[in-house]
Formats: sequence, structure tokens, C-alpha cells
Amino acid sequence: MILNETHTLANGHAIPKLGLGTWFIEDGAAARAVPAAVEIGYRNIDTAQAYGNEHGVGKGVRSCGVPREELFISSKVAAEIKDHRKAAAAIDASLTELGLEYLDLMLIHSPQPWDDWRGGSYAEGNREVWRALEEAHREGKIRSIGVSNFQRQDLENILSACTVAPQVNQILLHIGSTPDDLLLYCEEHHLLVEAYSPIAHGEILRNTEVAAVAERYSVTVPQLCIRYALQLGTVPLPKTTNPEHMRSNAQVDFVISDSDLEFLRSLKITDYGTFSRFPVFSGK
Repeated sequence: MILNETHTLANGHAIPKLGLGTWFIEDGAAARAVPAAVEIGYRNIDTAQAYGNEHGVGKGVRSCGVPREELFISSKVAAEIKDHRKAAAAIDASLTELGLEYLDLMLIHSPQPWDDWRGGSYAEGNREVWRALEEAHREGKIRSIGVSNFQRQDLENILSACTVAPQVNQILLHIGSTPDDLLLYCEEHHLLVEAYSPIAHGEILRNTEVAAVAERYSVTVPQLCIRYALQLGTVPLPKTTNPEHMRSNAQVDFVISDSDLEFLRSLKITDYGTFSRFPVFSGK
């Protein structure tokens, strides 16, 4: 069962191959969703300062009945923070909000603030935030550190100055949006890729080509999407508060053929409907 399988990060720490995303889950719902997911078998829970639900996620972690050391909890420094002092304070604030002594993973949420997505250069600011993550890592507050939404040039900026290399890059990846060059670069530099919105924030459910492939395997479209991300060697983070969907999302014990995998990899989805207003879905 996929919920029992792990990858090993470059620093030797294990990370479960399938996680629960919590973007767009409000605080109270997160406090209920986390124990439900843990009861089903999830051990990897992802949140962020920007989600506004760290308190609820932490409450769910503390009430789920599973020892803390058996869980893998991630958060992210807000994209707008681009200096060392604010980043150090934000890391401590996340731990306080979550009510946890340490995080398994902390990421820089984006190389640019959201209001300047893929805009100006924040190279120095990102290096300063990274320095704060390295310090928290040395102090035992964070066990692994990484980035999110970073492209090759953003990763090169960190790698050129770091004392601890990033172990993770969490990016938008799903059928119809597969950044092959970035995946290869991350693999070459021993960065595990996490795939957020592996079901394209729901837009993929309307794609008839993907539905036809799913039907041939007698699986749902979300199951096909999650299996696709898994076979690319990434850690998918599907978001849901519905326990039945959590169970279904973990029922991916099938293999997509090489030919179908290449077909799915060739698809392009650029219209995210009403969600296109969000920077990560803007196409920049």
C-alpha cells in the first residue's frame, strides 16, 4: 500500500510517498481532516503560513493518536518574506502556531512574492531566507529544508551560496503540466520533487482524454493523476477533507504503461477556469 512506502531524502530522512495537501482547507476543517487522514494511514501532512490553517493542522496532529515521530509535517515560509530576520521569526511563529517542537520539512513558498509572480529578482532575499532555514535546521527546529515553485535559476541561486543544499522542491505538477527539464535538474541535484495540485485543482476532471485512459484502467481520474505523479518519482499532495476521497486517493496499486505514461506526459492543460487568477495557475 502506497501509504506505507517512503522516499529517502538526500539527508537520509524518510518521507512518505503520498501526502495530504491542505491548501484551501480552513482552520477548523483542517483540525478534523488531519486525524481522519491519519486514521486511514496518511503520515505526510503539508501546510503553509499562507494557508491560514497551521493552527488547525497542528491541533489535528496533536489529537490524532499517532506518535509525533511517526508523522511527517511540512510548512512553508510566506512568499512575501525575503529577509533573514523576518524569516527566522516566521519559522518560530509556525512552530508556535502548529504547537510542535519541530517540523520535518520547511520550504520557501515561492522565489517571488505572489504579487510579483515570475517577476523581479529576489536572489539576495531568497539567500537570506535560506540562511534562516539553515540556522533553524542546525538548531533542530527543522529536520529537512527545501523550496517551492523554484525554477532552475532560483535553485542555482541557493545552491551557489548554501551550506545545506535543498532537499525538496514542491511544484505544480499534474497530467497536462509536466516540467520535464526541471524534473531532470532536480533529480541531478538530489532534490525530491513534491507535486501539489496533482489533480490540477479539479480542472482535469473535465478532460475527456484523461477520463478515457482512466476508464481503461478501471480507476478514477484522481487515482490516475496520483499514480502518474508517483510514477514520475514525485510525492503527490492531493487536497481533500472527505475521508472517502482520502481512501480512494490512496488506492493506486496499479501501473500506467509506458505508452500511456508518455501520452499523458504529452498533454497540455493551461486553462484552470476560475482558479486561473491564482499566480501558480496563471501560465507565467
